Amino acid sequence: MAAHDQSYKRLFSHPKMVEDLLRGFVQEEWVNQLDFSTLETVKDSFMSDNLKARHDDIIWRVRWGPKWLYIFLLLEFQSTIDPFMAVRLIVYIGLLYQHLIDTQKLKQKDKLPPVLPIVIYNGSDKWDAKKNLSQLIEKVPGGLDKYQPKLRYFLLDESTFSDAKLAPLIKNLVAALIRLENTRNLENEQAVAKAIQTVLDSLVEWLKDPEFERLRRDIVTWLLRVLLPHNVPNIPIPQVIELQEMNSMLYETIQNWYKEAEVRGRLQGEALGREQGEALGRQQGEKLGRQRGRLEGQAEIFLQLLETKFGPLEPEVRIY
Repeated sequence: MAAHDQSYKRLFSHPKMVEDLLRGFVQEEWVNQLDFSTLETVKDSFMSDNLKARHDDIIWRVRWGPKWLYIFLLLEFQSTIDPFMAVRLIVYIGLLYQHLIDTQKLKQKDKLPPVLPIVIYNGSDKWDAKKNLSQLIEKVPGGLDKYQPKLRYFLLDESTFSDAKLAPLIKNLVAALIRLENTRNLENEQAVAKAIQTVLDSLVEWLKDPEFERLRRDIVTWLLRVLLPHNVPNIPIPQVIELQEMNSMLYETIQNWYKEAEVRGRLQGEALGREQGEALGRQQGEKLGRQRGRLEGQAEIFLQLLETKFGPLEPEVRIY
């Protein structure tokens, strides 16, 4: 499995990440009715019985009043966008329902729980796959459409979020994650490192409590294995395990870059000054030479006029 997929799975194995995802990005009224203290993961090994197991999916459930709501997180980082994502999701959700029927021994009067399918995508190309299954099915005559399966998934396309859009999401870990991902679009490594360090300043403050120790370490693991090698490949990779250490390392690296840039600027300025001074000296020398040549020429003409009128002059008179 790609390091990126695995790192994201570890990050979204934390209930705080899932809570911030729903609160900050789904932003629908029913989200406020969820009891986030009940968030728990659901083992998805049941898929391997009927379908090749996908290791980049996570299933959560949370209490919605007296009932459970299931959240199917699909982490999508492939280079090409799957146009039939809605078909994949309806298959996975069908397997989940079959698993619940078999393991919970649902009776005829029982109802299946609602499922919220979410696709998190961080590719560079904008997601253009249809989000509604009905858009993938051939148009049918009136009356037949009611027999067609229906499903719509929620898409989180990270590339569509600018810093301006994310700024209102105060203390939101998913917003911080997207801001870190999107530093790859900045113009140079210095700008990337500075932007990363700015986000880490906030994360250090938000996650300082002991309950977030494992989340802090998972963020560091993702930074070391994925983000830094990809977004700032020339930065030294430290051996750190804490977010604060990572933040300090980036701060020191940025300060060193500034010092190196200052030294380079001074040396370049001195070299430029010498070149300009030499060029100015040559220009002034050439100008003085031309002026002296003109004066000497004028003096020679004057002496010739004197000799024409008064005859040959004494040698000492010709010195000029």
